[in-house]
Amino acid sequence: MAYLDAAVTAQERSARRGGAPVRAAVEASLSEFGGKVAHHEAHAVVYYEGDPARRLYELVKGSVMLYKLLPDGRRQVVEVLRPGDIFGLSDGAENDCTAETLTASEVREIDLRQVERSEELQRVLTKCLTNQMRVLHEHAVLLGRKSAVERVASFLMHLVPDRGGAGCIGPDEDADEDSYDLQLHMTRQEIADYLGLTIETVSRVVSDLKRRGVIRVDKADKIHLNKVCTLCQMTGMH
Repeated sequence: MAYLDAAVTAQERSARRGGAPVRAAVEASLSEFGGKVAHHEAHAVVYYEGDPARRLYELVKGSVMLYKLLPDGRRQVVEVLRPGDIFGLSDGAENDCTAETLTASEVREIDLRQVERSEELQRVLTKCLTNQMRVLHEHAVLLGRKSAVERVASFLMHLVPDRGGAGCIGPDEDADEDSYDLQLHMTRQEIADYLGLTIETVSRVVSDLKRRGVIRVDKADKIHLNKVCTLCQMTGMH
């Protein structure tokens, strides 16, 4: 689930500290199965809910959100994708959600008929989608059981490589402070729609975290985590 470009990538930090990234890199890309790579600007729609489901997509670069709209116009962001994630699979004739880029992105497109013909492609898809299902299960817990503070804290912690969850490697022993810089690519409204909150609630929680000294907001899209461990303890997973 990628919402941003971190100041230090998971791969770089993992190499420095010998830890495993939060989400392992996809070992088998769909590139070996051909298809074309389409380039999209930020906030471009890859496909709309209800469009004919004719292609499978792999996010090569950038970030994409999947969302559904209710009849009254309310939006629920159901998934935020990272490079290597697969989307566009449907059990019907139409796409069941809308896919929109959050940043300039590269998306590989493969005809769904090729999936039906290739057992190797089906194997790779199973591997990729298994990890994405785990992320969706975590998000279901967030929406169903976590408080507003726990949701925002979980959202921010998910963006910190190697931290949070069962595989957390803890703070860097060589660092003077347990901090981290985030570059957000989601608006407050998009974050609210992803967390199942109102934009006012997200803003209130962010202000509370600032007041408590846990984070510092440098700009609307730049957040400095002053105390990563403290934030992690606020996710409801401890």
